[in-house]
Amino acid sequence: MLVLVINCGSSSVKYNLIETSDGSDLCKGMIERIGAVTSIVKHQPTGKKQIKDTRVITNHTDALQEIMNYLLSPDSEIISSPSDIKAVGHRVVHGGEMFKDSVLIDDDVTEAIQQAFDLAPLHNPPNLKGIQAAKEHLPNVPHVAVFDTAFHHSLPAHAYLYGIPNRLYRRYKIRKYGFHGTSHYYVSRQYYKICNKPVDQTKVVTCHLGNGASIAAIKGGKSIDTSMGFTPLSGIVMGTRSGDLDPSILFYIMEKEEIPMNSLHALLNRHSGLLGLSGYASDMRDLIEEANNGDRRCQQAIDVFCYKIKQHIGTYTATMNGCDAILFTAGIGENSSLIRKQSVAEMDYFGIEIDDERNENVKPGEITKISTDSSRTDIYVVPTNEELVIAIDTAKIAQAKSQSPWV
Repeated sequence: MLVLVINCGSSSVKYNLIETSDGSDLCKGMIERIGAVTSIVKHQPTGKKQIKDTRVITNHTDALQEIMNYLLSPDSEIISSPSDIKAVGHRVVHGGEMFKDSVLIDDDVTEAIQQAFDLAPLHNPPNLKGIQAAKEHLPNVPHVAVFDTAFHHSLPAHAYLYGIPNRLYRRYKIRKYGFHGTSHYYVSRQYYKICNKPVDQTKVVTCHLGNGASIAAIKGGKSIDTSMGFTPLSGIVMGTRSGDLDPSILFYIMEKEEIPMNSLHALLNRHSGLLGLSGYASDMRDLIEEANNGDRRCQQAIDVFCYKIKQHIGTYTATMNGCDAILFTAGIGENSSLIRKQSVAEMDYFGIEIDDERNENVKPGEITKISTDSSRTDIYVVPTNEELVIAIDTAKIAQAKSQSPWV
């Protein structure tokens, strides 16, 4: 089945056109700076040269129109008719407690996604815009929502409950939800294909490290804890997000800076994390370059990032009473040998030993073991493919209307 996968940000749309029968990518692309004076348009048909252009694209509906125009263009030779696309899969960040699986999108689902705006204010609103825009252009095919939170619904109560009055959980469902579920699911399943243990006996820590970052403890194939919580703001330090901090700091900042709640929200989500610590950049590549040039604050930002990763690896090793493998994935996890090395440094007590040569010679796009042969814990770089998970699940839901990949 040919599935169009859509991932919408506030000013961007990413897409992949995937044939689920063999998992092949026919085309992928991205439209950035939607609503700006000029938008950047990129199309990458498989096996061909990338098409890059600038256009005036004012909203997500126009962005979807641009995507469909390209896919249908005789020059691209990708599809001949909109009917070639049999279903559309949408990444939705927050499903709350309502959605434990992927679902066929109807009016009730759309309303529920909207109700979760407060839980993921940077993500759910543009996710819904993408759904509405795609339905305008492809109204006669099934549209499926695949939630970042779904994989983590296996968390036990002692892991997802916070130390606040229980009535607040009962009334408002304030609890840990976790995110990046499709990525944690995918990379753990890739590891199961090469390990020599039955899945129900495995203990794995997955590290999804990108501009947004989260870590998960996966025992017997199920997520039992994860670093992100009620929203994607918590957990380890991220590109522009603060991660975990003492709640009293919020009141202190509001009093000292005399700022309203919405400004505090922007401070923690957009101006903190690696950007706030370094005062320079949120991109790890830029931070490493400046740290190598002697910038102390950029080095401190890197040190904090790696320290938080190490903390969670240690915590989850204790939580699972052992760890068979640590899996690094996403932009930083797949591409930065420095971050991988520093994140597991001096953990030989746990039987965690990285091989420097293997770590430095990871080939892009390949699953690579980077631990020493004597390490009791395997360490792997596993390229993620969230789009494929979304596409496969969308095909299942579109055909059977009751299936999910979370099994």
